[in-house]
Amino acid sequence: MTKWVVALCALLAGCSKTPEAAAKVTDAASPAYDAAFWKTWGDGFAELTSYDLKYPRYGAARQGTAVAIVVSETFANSLRVKSDPGVRDKKDEFSVIKLNLVEDFQTGIYDYNLMQQSFVATESVNGRPAGVFTKVTWSIQEWCGNVFKEALLDKDNLRVMSHSYFDGEGDQSLTEPAVSPAVMSEDALMLWARGMAWPVLKGGETREVPALFAMQASRFKKGPREWGKVTLSRTVSGGVEVFRAKLSDGRERVYEVERTAPHRVLKYSTSEGVEAVLVASERMKYWELNKPEGVVALEKLKLKARPARTM
Repeated sequence: MTKWVVALCALLAGCSKTPEAAAKVTDAASPAYDAAFWKTWGDGFAELTSYDLKYPRYGAARQGTAVAIVVSETFANSLRVKSDPGVRDKKDEFSVIKLNLVEDFQTGIYDYNLMQQSFVATESVNGRPAGVFTKVTWSIQEWCGNVFKEALLDKDNLRVMSHSYFDGEGDQSLTEPAVSPAVMSEDALMLWARGMAWPVLKGGETREVPALFAMQASRFKKGPREWGKVTLSRTVSGGVEVFRAKLSDGRERVYEVERTAPHRVLKYSTSEGVEAVLVASERMKYWELNKPEGVVALEKLKLKARPARTM
């Protein structure tokens, strides 16, 4: 067993908080959450990246915008939510890397708003190695109605809960055995491509692992079952690293990643026709920019606030 001892000295305000305990790596393919990692991701800032988005929906390619937010947080294991400072027992806390991916586009008269959240544990927790997801969620808001789906990975089981406006879905929940201690979440693939989630591949390596299908792909009665397999690969092409994920239901996701730190995703695409290309990236404490004047920070991401009476 390889052990990384990370000396961390400060609690940081806002969404991000540096973990106090050493991150225990219990799988050879787990990411290295070492001092170099926390120098970037334990600094109290979040990374915000904007993308030009193409998203096929209702038989047409829609143009839109995607924003990916990556930040470290301290999680409360009992509730699987962000732990506020001084509220929870330290024994209940562990560190995670969070990905928020927001995708917005117009579909005729009304707009579509998609959001997924992925939380990857940066230390061994619930009998699972560092780098494995602990929670994923997905939601959609559009003029027809709302859908929300959540999966929590426990020591032995996966708990899934879904709420939906649409007939045949409604309010549903299930608990089923998790297939193995080390598993992949399709919703965490963007973190995986950056070396932040299990399993870390060497250049030219290919590996098949058990995978939880994306919350969007496995909507109740609308797609495949929860679990499947994914074949992961890492290659170099044209000066960028290409991380490819082929799902056992026939779908594919591809991430083109810069070769130098912080290994941002320059482009992501899917076999269904989704494509997003990086526009701008900035590190900031965005949770402190919620006053009216905070809108100016959008310029750093080459984004604009919507004028009045626009969707």
